[in-house]
Amino acid sequence: MGRLRLLPILLPAVLLSACSPKAYVVSRVADAVSSGGEVFARDDDPDLVRDATPFGLKAMESLLSERPEHKGLLTALCGGFTQYAVAFVRQDAEEARDPAMRRGGMERVVRLLLRAKAYGVRGLAVGREGFAERLRTDPAGAAATVGMEDVPLLYWTSAAWSAAVASSPGDPALLADLPRCEALMRRALALDERFGDGAIHEYFVAFEGSRPEAMGGSVAKARRHFERAMELSRGRKVSPLVTFAETVSVRTQNRKEYLDLLDRALAFDARGGAPEYRLSNLVAQRRARWLKGKADALFIE
Repeated sequence: MGRLRLLPILLPAVLLSACSPKAYVVSRVADAVSSGGEVFARDDDPDLVRDATPFGLKAMESLLSERPEHKGLLTALCGGFTQYAVAFVRQDAEEARDPAMRRGGMERVVRLLLRAKAYGVRGLAVGREGFAERLRTDPAGAAATVGMEDVPLLYWTSAAWSAAVASSPGDPALLADLPRCEALMRRALALDERFGDGAIHEYFVAFEGSRPEAMGGSVAKARRHFERAMELSRGRKVSPLVTFAETVSVRTQNRKEYLDLLDRALAFDARGGAPEYRLSNLVAQRRARWLKGKADALFIE
C-alpha cells in the first residue's frame, strides 16, 4: 500500500497552478502521486486504509487518462489494485458466511486483479514495441527485454496475474497464463532478488509450494525460498510465515508446523515491531487468525 498517496493534500497545488499549462500540471501531479510514500504502509488502521484506497486508485486512473504512458502511474495502479484486491476484497469474501456473497466477492477479486494485470502489461510495454504480443507467444523472451528499472512492474504484474489464476481455478484460459506469470517473476528474481525485502522469494514459496510435483512444484524449493524471504526481511515481515503455512504446511499435512507458523505470525508486535511494514503485518495477522480457525477443515487426522 506504500505507493498510494492521499490526494487531497495535492489539490491546493493543482488549483494554485491553474494558470500553468494543463500538461505540465498533470505531469507534476502524476509524478508526485506515483513516486511512492509511506502514508498507507505505516498506518495502523487497516479498515481506514481499505476505505481510503478506492479514491486514490480512481484519482490515479483519472490522471492516467491524461498521461496514458506514465510508467509511474501504471506501476502504482498495478500494485494498488493488486494489494486492495488481495488484502481486503478477497479476505472479506473468504470470510463471508453467505455463499452468494462469497461467490460475488471472489468474482470481484478476479476482475480487480485482471485490471491490475492490464495496467502492469501496459507499463511493461512502454518503450517496448510488440511486448504484449511477444509475452503471449514467447514469455521468457519478452521478460528478458525488461531491465532493472522495471522490477516493480515485473513483480506486481506477475503477482496480480498469478492471484487471478489462483482465485479462479475453474477458468482454463487463466490457468494457461501461468507460464507468463512465472516468466515475469523469474526475470524479477534474476534482476533483484532483494526487491521488497524478499517479496519475490515469498511469491515462489506459494508458487512452488502449492503445486504438486507432477505440475512442477517442489516443497524443497519452496522451503529454500521461505528461508531466503525470512533472511531478507530480517524477520520484520510476518507474511512469509503465513504463506508457507497456507501452502506447504497444508500440502504436506503438517498441522503442527502450520499452527506453529501462524502463532509466530500472531505473536509479532505488528504495530510497533516494524513501522515500515505495519499495515502489511496487520493484514497478514488477520489472515493468520482466519487460517487458524480453518485448521480442522484443512487437515485430515
